[in-house]
Amino acid sequence: MIEPHQQLIDTKRWVIKIGSALLTRPGEGLDIERIRWLSGEIAELRRQGKEVVLVTSGSVAAGMQQLGWQRRPHEIHHLQAAASVGQMGLVNAYATECGKHGIQTAQILLTHSDLSDRGRHLNARSALHTLLDLDILPVVNENDTIATEEIRFGDNDTLAAMTANLVEADVLVILTDQDGLFDSDPRTNPDARMIAASAASNEALDQMAGDSKGELGRGGMTTKLQAARRAARSGAYTVILSGKYADNLRHLAAGNGVGTLLWPDNKPITARQQWLVGHLVPKGQLVLDEGAVAVIREQGRSVLPVGVKHVEGKFTRGELVICRDPSGREVARGLANYNADEAQRIKGHASSEIESLLGYVDEPELIHRDNLVVTG
Repeated sequence: MIEPHQQLIDTKRWVIKIGSALLTRPGEGLDIERIRWLSGEIAELRRQGKEVVLVTSGSVAAGMQQLGWQRRPHEIHHLQAAASVGQMGLVNAYATECGKHGIQTAQILLTHSDLSDRGRHLNARSALHTLLDLDILPVVNENDTIATEEIRFGDNDTLAAMTANLVEADVLVILTDQDGLFDSDPRTNPDARMIAASAASNEALDQMAGDSKGELGRGGMTTKLQAARRAARSGAYTVILSGKYADNLRHLAAGNGVGTLLWPDNKPITARQQWLVGHLVPKGQLVLDEGAVAVIREQGRSVLPVGVKHVEGKFTRGELVICRDPSGREVARGLANYNADEAQRIKGHASSEIESLLGYVDEPELIHRDNLVVTG
Protein backbone atom coordinates (compact mmCIF):
# COMPACT_ATOMS: atom_id res chain seq x y z
CA MET A 1 0.00 0.00 0.00
CA ILE A 2 1.33 3.43 -0.95
CA GLU A 3 1.87 5.76 2.00
CA PRO A 4 -0.23 8.97 1.70
CA HIS A 5 2.77 11.29 1.37
CA GLN A 6 4.28 9.18 -1.41
CA GLN A 7 1.37 10.19 -3.64
CA LEU A 8 2.99 13.64 -3.86
CA ILE A 9 6.14 12.40 -5.62
CA ASP A 10 4.71 12.57 -9.13
CA THR A 11 2.66 15.74 -8.64
CA LYS A 12 3.61 18.68 -10.84
CA ARG A 13 1.95 21.97 -9.87
CA TRP A 14 2.37 23.26 -6.32
CA VAL A 15 0.97 26.32 -4.60
CA ILE A 16 3.05 27.22 -1.53
CA LYS A 17 1.72 29.64 1.05
CA ILE A 18 3.85 31.25 3.76
CA GLY A 19 2.44 33.39 6.56
CA SER A 20 3.47 36.47 8.51
CA ALA A 21 4.60 34.51 11.58
CA LEU A 22 7.37 32.91 9.50
CA LEU A 23 8.27 35.91 7.35
CA THR A 24 8.76 38.53 10.03
CA ARG A 25 10.66 38.94 13.27
CA PRO A 26 8.87 40.98 15.95
CA GLY A 27 10.33 44.46 15.98
CA GLU A 28 12.81 43.65 13.20
CA GLY A 29 10.66 43.50 10.05
CA LEU A 30 11.15 40.94 7.29
CA ASP A 31 13.11 37.77 8.04
CA ILE A 32 15.41 37.81 5.01
CA GLU A 33 17.01 34.52 6.04
CA ARG A 34 13.61 32.81 5.83
CA ILE A 35 12.97 34.31 2.40
CA ARG A 36 16.44 33.18 1.32
CA TRP A 37 15.69 29.62 2.55
CA LEU A 38 12.29 29.55 0.84
CA SER A 39 13.77 30.80 -2.42
CA GLY A 40 16.33 27.99 -2.33
CA GLU A 41 13.66 25.38 -1.66
CA ILE A 42 11.52 26.68 -4.52
CA ALA A 43 14.56 26.56 -6.80
CA GLU A 44 15.09 22.89 -5.88
CA LEU A 45 11.44 22.04 -6.55
CA ARG A 46 11.66 23.73 -9.93
CA ARG A 47 14.81 21.74 -10.72
CA GLN A 48 12.75 18.62 -10.07
CA GLY A 49 10.30 19.75 -12.75
CA LYS A 50 7.62 21.15 -10.48
CA GLU A 51 5.71 24.33 -11.29
CA VAL A 52 5.39 26.62 -8.27
CA VAL A 53 3.08 29.49 -7.38
CA LEU A 54 3.97 31.32 -4.16
CA VAL A 55 1.27 32.92 -2.00
CA THR A 56 2.82 35.20 0.58
CA SER A 57 1.77 37.22 3.58
CA GLY A 58 4.01 39.80 5.21
CA SER A 59 3.29 43.16 3.63
CA VAL A 60 1.34 44.53 6.61
CA ALA A 61 3.85 43.14 9.13
CA ALA A 62 6.79 44.54 7.16
CA GLY A 63 5.08 47.92 6.91
CA MET A 64 4.37 47.96 10.62
CA GLN A 65 8.08 47.58 11.31
CA GLN A 66 9.02 50.33 8.88
CA LEU A 67 6.42 52.64 10.43
CA GLY A 68 7.50 51.79 13.99
CA TRP A 69 4.14 50.27 14.99
CA GLN A 70 4.24 47.59 17.69
CA ARG A 71 0.65 46.32 17.34
CA ARG A 72 -1.33 45.40 14.26
CA PRO A 73 -3.87 48.21 13.70
CA HIS A 74 -7.60 47.52 13.42
CA GLU A 75 -8.57 50.49 11.25
CA ILE A 76 -8.71 49.55 7.59
CA HIS A 77 -6.94 52.72 6.41
CA HIS A 78 -4.01 52.04 8.75
CA LEU A 79 -3.79 48.45 7.48
CA GLN A 80 -3.82 49.77 3.92
CA ALA A 81 -1.04 52.21 4.70
CA ALA A 82 1.11 49.53 6.34
CA ALA A 83 0.55 47.19 3.40
CA SER A 84 1.50 49.79 0.81
CA VAL A 85 4.72 50.60 2.70
CA GLY A 86 5.64 46.96 3.37
CA GLN A 87 4.81 45.59 -0.06
CA MET A 88 7.81 47.33 -1.60
CA GLY A 89 10.34 45.60 0.64
CA LEU A 90 8.54 42.24 0.46
CA VAL A 91 8.53 42.07 -3.33
CA ASN A 92 12.10 43.31 -3.57
CA ALA A 93 13.26 40.62 -1.11
CA TYR A 94 11.68 37.84 -3.18
CA ALA A 95 13.01 39.26 -6.45
CA THR A 96 16.53 39.51 -5.00
CA GLU A 97 16.69 36.08 -3.35
CA CYS A 98 14.96 34.20 -6.17
CA GLY A 99 17.15 36.03 -8.68
CA LYS A 100 20.22 34.41 -7.09
CA HIS A 101 18.83 31.09 -8.38
CA GLY A 102 18.05 32.46 -11.82
CA ILE A 103 14.33 32.64 -11.07
CA GLN A 104 12.34 35.54 -12.48
CA THR A 105 9.41 36.63 -10.32
CA ALA A 106 6.12 38.41 -11.02
CA GLN A 107 3.82 40.10 -8.55
CA ILE A 108 0.08 39.31 -8.54
CA LEU A 109 -2.15 41.31 -6.17
CA LEU A 110 -5.75 40.14 -5.74
CA THR A 111 -8.90 41.10 -3.87
CA HIS A 112 -11.99 38.97 -3.39
CA SER A 113 -13.85 41.09 -5.96
CA ASP A 114 -11.20 40.20 -8.55
CA LEU A 115 -12.20 36.55 -8.25
CA SER A 116 -15.94 37.04 -7.74
CA ASP A 117 -16.24 38.94 -11.03
CA ARG A 118 -16.31 36.25 -13.73
CA GLY A 119 -14.35 38.26 -16.28
CA ARG A 120 -11.60 39.29 -13.87
CA HIS A 121 -11.52 35.76 -12.48
CA LEU A 122 -10.76 34.40 -15.95
CA ASN A 123 -8.18 37.15 -16.53
CA ALA A 124 -6.38 36.26 -13.28
CA ARG A 125 -6.44 32.60 -14.26
CA SER A 126 -5.00 33.35 -17.70
CA ALA A 127 -2.28 35.58 -16.23
CA LEU A 128 -1.15 32.89 -13.79
CA HIS A 129 -1.13 30.17 -16.44
CA THR A 130 0.85 32.38 -18.80
CA LEU A 131 3.47 33.14 -16.16
CA LEU A 132 3.87 29.43 -15.45
CA ASP A 133 4.20 28.72 -19.16
CA LEU A 134 6.98 31.34 -19.28
CA ASP A 135 8.76 29.66 -16.35
CA ILE A 136 8.21 32.71 -14.13
CA LEU A 137 7.44 32.38 -10.42
CA PRO A 138 4.12 34.15 -9.62
CA VAL A 139 4.19 35.77 -6.17
CA VAL A 140 0.58 36.25 -5.06
CA ASN A 141 -0.61 38.43 -2.20
CA GLU A 142 -3.89 39.96 -1.13
CA ASN A 143 -4.13 43.55 -2.28
CA ASP A 144 -4.32 44.94 1.27
CA THR A 145 -3.65 48.43 -0.04
CA ILE A 146 -7.15 48.71 -1.53
CA ALA A 147 -9.02 45.83 0.16
CA THR A 148 -11.91 46.66 2.50
CA GLU A 149 -13.63 44.50 5.09
CA GLU A 150 -16.33 43.64 2.56
CA ILE A 151 -13.98 42.29 -0.10
CA ARG A 152 -10.89 41.03 1.74
CA PHE A 153 -10.18 37.30 1.83
CA GLY A 154 -9.81 37.39 5.61
CA ASP A 155 -6.58 35.42 5.61
CA ASN A 156 -4.05 34.24 3.06
CA ASP A 157 -4.91 30.58 3.70
CA THR A 158 -8.18 31.27 1.87
CA LEU A 159 -6.34 33.17 -0.86
CA ALA A 160 -3.93 30.25 -1.26
CA ALA A 161 -6.79 27.76 -1.63
CA MET A 162 -8.50 29.99 -4.19
CA THR A 163 -5.22 30.24 -6.07
CA ALA A 164 -4.89 26.44 -6.01
CA ASN A 165 -8.36 26.20 -7.54
CA LEU A 166 -7.51 28.91 -10.06
CA VAL A 167 -4.42 27.17 -11.45
CA GLU A 168 -5.70 23.60 -10.93
CA ALA A 169 -2.82 22.81 -8.57
CA ASP A 170 -1.97 19.26 -7.57
CA VAL A 171 -0.71 20.28 -4.13
CA LEU A 172 -1.30 23.16 -1.73
CA VAL A 173 1.43 23.51 0.90
CA ILE A 174 0.64 25.77 3.86
CA LEU A 175 3.84 26.65 5.70
CA THR A 176 3.27 27.47 9.34
CA ASP A 177 5.14 27.77 12.64
CA GLN A 178 3.75 24.39 13.79
CA ASP A 179 4.85 20.94 12.60
CA GLY A 180 1.34 20.20 11.36
CA LEU A 181 -2.21 19.74 12.64
CA PHE A 182 -2.39 18.29 16.15
CA ASP A 183 -5.28 16.68 18.02
CA SER A 184 -4.92 19.46 20.64
CA ASP A 185 -2.85 22.60 21.02
CA PRO A 186 0.83 21.49 21.37
CA ARG A 187 1.70 24.82 22.99
CA THR A 188 -0.44 23.97 26.03
CA ASN A 189 -0.60 20.16 25.89
CA PRO A 190 2.77 18.35 25.81
CA ASP A 191 0.95 15.09 24.95
CA ALA A 192 -0.65 16.53 21.80
CA ARG A 193 -0.38 14.12 18.86
CA MET A 194 0.21 15.27 15.31
CA ILE A 195 -2.17 14.02 12.64
CA ALA A 196 -0.03 12.50 9.87
CA ALA A 197 -2.76 12.17 7.24
CA SER A 198 -6.52 12.36 6.89
CA ALA A 199 -9.29 13.01 4.42
CA ALA A 200 -9.86 16.76 4.20
CA SER A 201 -13.59 16.26 4.81
CA ASN A 202 -13.06 14.45 8.14
CA GLU A 203 -15.34 16.32 10.56
CA ALA A 204 -13.32 15.14 13.55
CA LEU A 205 -10.57 17.55 12.48
CA ASP A 206 -12.69 20.61 13.25
CA GLN A 207 -12.41 20.29 17.02
CA MET A 208 -8.69 19.65 16.74
CA ALA A 209 -8.02 22.77 14.67
CA GLY A 210 -9.18 25.40 17.18
CA ASP A 211 -8.97 29.05 16.21
CA SER A 212 -5.57 30.17 17.48
CA LYS A 213 -3.83 32.93 15.60
CA GLY A 214 -0.79 35.10 16.04
CA GLU A 215 -0.31 38.79 16.64
CA LEU A 216 0.79 39.56 13.09
CA GLY A 217 -1.44 37.17 11.13
CA ARG A 218 -5.16 36.67 10.73
CA GLY A 219 -5.28 32.90 10.19
CA GLY A 220 -5.25 29.92 12.53
CA MET A 221 -5.48 26.16 12.08
CA THR A 222 -9.22 26.45 11.42
CA THR A 223 -8.59 28.59 8.36
CA LYS A 224 -5.97 26.09 7.18
CA LEU A 225 -8.46 23.25 7.45
CA GLN A 226 -11.06 25.30 5.60
CA ALA A 227 -8.46 26.06 2.94
CA ALA A 228 -7.73 22.34 2.55
CA ARG A 229 -11.41 21.64 1.95
CA ARG A 230 -11.62 24.45 -0.56
CA ALA A 231 -8.52 23.18 -2.38
CA ALA A 232 -9.99 19.67 -2.42
CA ARG A 233 -12.82 20.94 -4.64
CA SER A 234 -10.37 20.98 -7.55
CA GLY A 235 -8.72 17.72 -6.47
CA ALA A 236 -5.67 19.20 -4.72
CA TYR A 237 -3.85 17.62 -1.78
CA THR A 238 -3.09 19.99 1.10
CA VAL A 239 -0.09 19.69 3.41
CA ILE A 240 0.20 21.75 6.60
CA LEU A 241 3.95 21.89 7.11
CA SER A 242 6.48 23.60 9.34
CA GLY A 243 8.43 26.33 7.59
CA LYS A 244 11.03 26.45 10.35
CA TYR A 245 13.17 23.52 9.25
CA ALA A 246 15.60 23.32 6.34
CA ASP A 247 14.80 20.79 3.61
CA ASN A 248 11.18 20.26 4.71
CA LEU A 249 9.86 21.02 1.24
CA ARG A 250 12.43 18.71 -0.35
CA HIS A 251 11.47 15.93 2.06
CA LEU A 252 7.83 16.48 1.16
CA ALA A 253 8.54 16.32 -2.58
CA ALA A 254 10.40 13.03 -1.97
CA GLY A 255 7.28 11.53 -0.38
CA ASN A 256 8.58 11.59 3.18
CA GLY A 257 5.99 11.83 5.95
CA VAL A 258 6.50 15.42 7.09
CA GLY A 259 3.60 17.65 8.09
CA THR A 260 -0.10 16.80 7.97
CA LEU A 261 -1.42 15.64 4.60
CA LEU A 262 -5.12 16.17 3.88
CA TRP A 263 -6.25 14.35 0.78
CA PRO A 264 -9.29 15.17 -1.39
CA ASP A 265 -11.97 12.51 -1.02
CA ASN A 266 -14.65 14.20 -3.07
CA LYS A 267 -15.23 14.28 -6.82
CA PRO A 268 -13.49 17.38 -8.25
CA ILE A 269 -15.92 19.99 -9.55
CA THR A 270 -15.56 22.05 -12.71
CA ALA A 271 -13.77 25.39 -12.84
CA ARG A 272 -17.07 27.23 -13.24
CA GLN A 273 -18.57 25.37 -10.28
CA GLN A 274 -15.51 26.30 -8.21
CA TRP A 275 -16.09 29.93 -9.12
CA LEU A 276 -19.75 29.69 -8.12
CA VAL A 277 -19.17 28.02 -4.78
CA GLY A 278 -15.80 29.46 -3.82
CA HIS A 279 -15.48 33.01 -5.08
CA LEU A 280 -18.91 34.61 -4.81
CA VAL A 281 -20.25 36.17 -1.62
CA PRO A 282 -23.68 34.73 -0.69
CA LYS A 283 -26.41 37.36 -0.56
CA GLY A 284 -29.28 35.28 0.80
CA GLN A 285 -30.61 31.87 1.77
CA LEU A 286 -33.38 29.50 0.72
CA VAL A 287 -34.68 26.92 3.17
CA LEU A 288 -35.92 23.89 1.23
CA ASP A 289 -38.32 21.11 2.15
CA GLU A 290 -37.10 17.53 2.41
CA GLY A 291 -38.42 16.59 -1.03
CA ALA A 292 -36.46 19.37 -2.73
CA VAL A 293 -33.32 18.46 -0.80
CA ALA A 294 -33.62 14.82 -1.90
CA VAL A 295 -33.96 15.53 -5.63
CA ILE A 296 -31.09 18.05 -5.54
CA ARG A 297 -28.72 15.67 -3.74
CA GLU A 298 -29.73 12.45 -5.48
CA GLN A 299 -30.74 13.59 -8.96
CA GLY A 300 -28.94 16.91 -9.45
CA ARG A 301 -32.22 18.68 -10.18
CA SER A 302 -33.00 22.41 -10.21
CA VAL A 303 -34.50 24.32 -7.28
CA LEU A 304 -38.18 24.95 -8.02
CA PRO A 305 -40.31 27.50 -6.14
CA VAL A 306 -42.61 24.75 -4.84
CA GLY A 307 -39.79 23.24 -2.77
CA VAL A 308 -38.84 26.50 -1.01
CA LYS A 309 -40.16 27.06 2.52
CA HIS A 310 -38.38 30.28 3.55
CA VAL A 311 -36.48 33.09 1.80
CA GLU A 312 -33.89 35.12 3.73
CA GLY A 313 -31.70 38.08 2.81
CA LYS A 314 -31.72 40.72 0.08
CA PHE A 315 -30.51 39.44 -3.26
CA THR A 316 -31.04 40.36 -6.87
CA ARG A 317 -31.33 38.12 -9.91
CA GLY A 318 -28.01 36.44 -10.68
CA GLU A 319 -26.60 36.69 -7.14
CA LEU A 320 -25.45 33.72 -5.10
CA VAL A 321 -27.76 32.18 -2.50
CA ILE A 322 -27.24 29.28 -0.10
CA CYS A 323 -29.77 26.44 -0.04
CA ARG A 324 -30.34 24.78 3.33
CA ASP A 325 -32.35 21.80 4.53
CA PRO A 326 -35.06 22.22 7.21
CA SER A 327 -32.47 21.69 9.97
CA GLY A 328 -30.30 24.53 8.66
CA ARG A 329 -27.53 22.43 7.10
CA GLU A 330 -26.12 23.74 3.82
CA VAL A 331 -27.12 21.64 0.83
CA ALA A 332 -26.11 23.67 -2.21
CA ARG A 333 -25.23 27.10 -3.59
CA GLY A 334 -26.49 28.67 -6.77
CA LEU A 335 -27.41 31.75 -8.76
CA ALA A 336 -30.99 32.96 -8.26
CA ASN A 337 -33.25 33.54 -11.27
CA TYR A 338 -35.46 35.87 -9.22
CA ASN A 339 -34.74 38.56 -6.62
CA ALA A 340 -35.58 38.16 -2.94
CA ASP A 341 -38.98 39.87 -3.12
CA GLU A 342 -40.01 37.80 -6.12
CA ALA A 343 -38.78 34.62 -4.44
CA GLN A 344 -40.87 35.43 -1.36
CA ARG A 345 -43.99 35.71 -3.53
CA ILE A 346 -43.50 32.49 -5.48
CA LYS A 347 -42.11 30.23 -2.73
CA GLY A 348 -44.20 27.11 -2.15
CA HIS A 349 -46.00 27.51 -5.47
CA ALA A 350 -45.83 25.48 -8.66
CA SER A 351 -43.83 26.93 -11.54
CA SER A 352 -47.03 27.18 -13.57
CA GLU A 353 -48.28 29.81 -11.08
CA ILE A 354 -45.29 32.18 -11.40
CA GLU A 355 -46.88 34.31 -14.14
CA SER A 356 -50.13 34.78 -12.22
CA LEU A 357 -48.23 35.66 -9.03
CA LEU A 358 -45.70 38.06 -10.56
CA GLY A 359 -47.39 39.13 -13.79
CA TYR A 360 -44.50 37.67 -15.80
CA VAL A 361 -42.22 34.63 -15.86
CA ASP A 362 -38.49 34.58 -16.56
CA GLU A 363 -37.61 30.98 -15.72
CA PRO A 364 -39.63 28.07 -14.28
CA GLU A 365 -36.78 27.36 -11.84
CA LEU A 366 -35.74 29.53 -8.94
CA ILE A 367 -32.20 28.17 -9.46
CA HIS A 368 -31.37 26.22 -12.61
CA ARG A 369 -29.27 23.09 -12.13
CA ASP A 370 -26.59 24.48 -14.46
CA ASN A 371 -26.05 27.27 -11.92
CA LEU A 372 -26.28 25.04 -8.84
CA VAL A 373 -23.48 23.24 -6.95
CA VAL A 374 -24.27 20.62 -4.30
CA THR A 375 -22.10 21.31 -1.26
CA GLY A 376 -23.48 19.04 1.46
